[in-house]
Amino acid sequence: MARYIYTVQDAQGTVTTGAVDAEDEDGAVQFLQAKGLFILSIQSESVRAGGVLSLKKIGAGGSISGREMVFFGEQMATLIGGGIPLVRALSLLSEHSENKNLAVVLSAITKEVSAGGALHKAMEKHPKVFDEIWVSLVQAGEVSGQLPSVLRQITVYSESQENIKSKILTALAYPAVLMTMSVGVLFYFVIYIVPVFADIFRDFNLKLPLITQLIVSISSLVANYAVFMVVVLIGGLFSFRAYIATPPGRLTWNHIQFGLPFFGGLIRSMQIERMLTTMATLIRSGVSILNSVSVLEGAFKKNLIFQNALKQAKNDIASGRSISESFKKTGIFPAMVTEMMWMGEESGKLPDIIVVLSKYYQEQIDQFIRRFSSMIDPILVVGIGAIIGVIVMSIFMPIFQLSQIGAG
Repeated sequence: MARYIYTVQDAQGTVTTGAVDAEDEDGAVQFLQAKGLFILSIQSESVRAGGVLSLKKIGAGGSISGREMVFFGEQMATLIGGGIPLVRALSLLSEHSENKNLAVVLSAITKEVSAGGALHKAMEKHPKVFDEIWVSLVQAGEVSGQLPSVLRQITVYSESQENIKSKILTALAYPAVLMTMSVGVLFYFVIYIVPVFADIFRDFNLKLPLITQLIVSISSLVANYAVFMVVVLIGGLFSFRAYIATPPGRLTWNHIQFGLPFFGGLIRSMQIERMLTTMATLIRSGVSILNSVSVLEGAFKKNLIFQNALKQAKNDIASGRSISESFKKTGIFPAMVTEMMWMGEESGKLPDIIVVLSKYYQEQIDQFIRRFSSMIDPILVVGIGAIIGVIVMSIFMPIFQLSQIGAG
C-alpha cells in the first residue's frame, strides 16, 4: 500500500486536497472517480516530498498556430476523458509538444495546477495562447465537472474557425501569386525594357503616339523616384497601422471594411458567423447568456462596431430586456438573426437556433468563396493581359513608324 496526495474538484466546483491509501495510482484514481470527483492532480507521497513538478526549460521558438491549438484541445479531451488526471495530461502534452512556445506555456500551467490552482486561472495568465473564449469555456467545464465535453466543444469551435480561414487563404493564394508575378513583370518592362526603346525613338526624333508618351513618362518617373516611392509606401503603411491602432482609427477602418464593394458583405457575414458560433459554444458549455455576451464583447477587440453593439446588448440584457430585443436594438444585426433569436427564446431552444444560424452564415461564406474563385482568375488574366498588351502596343507603334521610314 502507498499513500497518494490528491487535489480534486466536486460537482459544485469546490477544490479540496487530501490523501488516500491504495495499491497503486490507478487504484487511487478509480477510488476517487467512484465518488464523482474530478481529479486535478494526484501523486505518491514520496514523489511529492521531492518537490512540485519543475518547469521544463525549453527555449522559445515559433508561434502557436490555430491548428496546433485544435490538436491540443483534442488531446486534452481524450486524455482527461480516458481517466488521466489533469496534471498528468498537461505534463504529457507539455513533454511531447513539438511547438516549444506551447511546451513552455503548458509547463507553467502544469506547475500552477499541480500546486492547487484552477486550470482556467492558470490559462488566464497566458492570453496570447488562451483567449477569453478558451478561459470562459474551461471555467464552465471545471464548474460543471464536464471538462472533457467542453474541451471537445472548444475543439469543434476552433476547427470551424480555422476551416473558414483556410478556405479564404486558399481562395486568395492563387490570385496573390499571379498578381505578384504580374506586377514583377510589369515593373521589369517599365524600368528596363521601355527606357531602351525610348532612347532609340529619341535618337530617330520620332513623334511618339500619345499612349507611348504616357508609358515612357511613367517609366521615367518610376526609374527616377523608385526609392522615394518605396519609402513613401512603407511610411504610409506604418502610419496607417499606427492610426488603426487607436480607437477612432479602428472604428473608421471597420466602417470602411463593411462599406467595401463586393467584400463588405463577406466581412460582415464572417463577423456574424463568428459571433453566433462562439455564442452557441459558450451557452452549450453552461456559460450564462449575460456572461456569454460579455465574453463576446472581449473577443471582438479588433472590430469596434461589433464590440460596441455587444456592449450595448449586454447592458440591455442585464437591465431585463430580452436577448432578441437587445440585439435588435443595436441596429447592426440582420432581421433574420434577431427574429430567429426571438423564436429560440420562445421555444427554449436558443442554442440550437443559434447553431442553425451559424451554419447558414458558414454556407453563405462558402458560396462567396466559390463565386470569388471562379470569377477572379479570368478577371486577373484578362486585366493583366490588357495592361501588358497596352505596353507592348505602345512600343510597337513607333517601331512600325521606323519600318515605314526605312521602306521610304
